[in-house]
Amino acid sequence: MRLVADGATPASRLVLVKDLDTDDGYAFELVSPLFLSAGDRIAFEDGRLVIVGAKGERLSPAGDWSTRCGPGSLRRR
Repeated sequence: MRLVADGATPASRLVLVKDLDTDDGYAFELVSPLFLSAGDRIAFEDGRLVIVGAKGERLSPAGDWSTRCGPGSLRRR
Protein backbone atom coordinates (compact mmCIF):
# COMPACT_ATOMS: atom_id res chain seq x y z
CA MET A 1 0.00 0.00 0.00
CA ARG A 2 1.31 3.44 -0.84
CA LEU A 3 1.26 5.88 2.08
CA VAL A 4 1.80 9.61 1.67
CA ALA A 5 4.04 10.98 4.45
CA ASP A 6 3.06 14.63 4.16
CA GLY A 7 1.48 14.93 7.60
CA ALA A 8 -1.88 15.81 6.06
CA THR A 9 -3.05 12.74 4.12
CA PRO A 10 -4.77 10.21 6.41
CA ALA A 11 -4.40 6.45 6.09
CA SER A 12 -7.52 5.08 4.43
CA ARG A 13 -7.63 1.82 6.42
CA LEU A 14 -5.85 -0.19 9.11
CA VAL A 15 -2.37 -1.15 7.92
CA LEU A 16 0.60 -2.97 9.48
CA VAL A 17 3.88 -1.10 8.90
CA LYS A 18 7.40 -2.46 9.37
CA ASP A 19 9.30 -0.21 6.98
CA LEU A 20 8.59 2.77 4.76
CA ASP A 21 10.31 3.16 1.38
CA THR A 22 10.82 6.61 -0.12
CA ASP A 23 10.77 7.46 -3.81
CA ASP A 24 14.48 8.36 -3.74
CA GLY A 25 15.76 4.93 -2.67
CA TYR A 26 15.79 5.22 1.12
CA ALA A 27 13.85 3.18 3.67
CA PHE A 28 12.91 3.86 7.28
CA GLU A 29 12.95 0.55 9.16
CA LEU A 30 10.96 0.48 12.40
CA VAL A 31 12.45 -1.29 15.42
CA SER A 32 9.13 -3.09 15.82
CA PRO A 33 6.11 -3.20 13.50
CA LEU A 34 3.09 -1.07 14.30
CA PHE A 35 -0.47 -0.65 13.14
CA LEU A 36 -1.66 2.60 11.58
CA SER A 37 -5.37 3.13 12.10
CA ALA A 38 -7.67 4.65 9.51
CA GLY A 39 -7.28 8.41 9.89
CA ASP A 40 -3.69 8.35 11.19
CA ARG A 41 -1.29 10.67 9.37
CA ILE A 42 2.46 10.15 8.97
CA ALA A 43 5.30 12.59 8.37
CA PHE A 44 9.05 12.83 8.64
CA GLU A 45 10.21 15.68 10.89
CA ASP A 46 13.96 16.25 11.29
CA GLY A 47 14.61 12.75 9.92
CA ARG A 48 12.28 11.06 12.42
CA LEU A 49 8.99 9.34 11.70
CA VAL A 50 6.03 11.04 13.37
CA ILE A 51 2.53 9.56 13.49
CA VAL A 52 -0.38 11.84 14.32
CA GLY A 53 -3.48 9.96 15.38
CA ALA A 54 -7.00 10.90 14.36
CA LYS A 55 -7.52 12.49 17.81
CA GLY A 56 -4.26 14.50 17.60
CA GLU A 57 -2.00 12.29 19.71
CA ARG A 58 1.61 12.16 18.45
CA LEU A 59 3.91 9.13 18.38
CA SER A 60 7.51 8.96 17.21
CA PRO A 61 8.47 5.27 16.92
CA ALA A 62 12.12 4.23 16.94
CA GLY A 63 13.77 3.18 13.70
CA ASP A 64 16.76 3.62 11.38
CA TRP A 65 17.30 4.90 7.84
CA SER A 66 18.71 2.55 5.19
CA THR A 67 19.37 2.69 1.46
CA ARG A 68 18.09 0.12 -1.00
CA CYS A 69 21.09 -1.41 -2.75
CA GLY A 70 19.33 -4.11 -4.71
CA PRO A 71 16.30 -6.34 -4.57
CA GLY A 72 15.64 -7.22 -0.95
CA SER A 73 18.90 -5.87 0.46
CA LEU A 74 19.29 -2.99 2.90
CA ARG A 75 22.39 -1.04 3.81
CA ARG A 76 22.54 1.37 6.74
CA ARG A 77 22.85 5.03 5.87
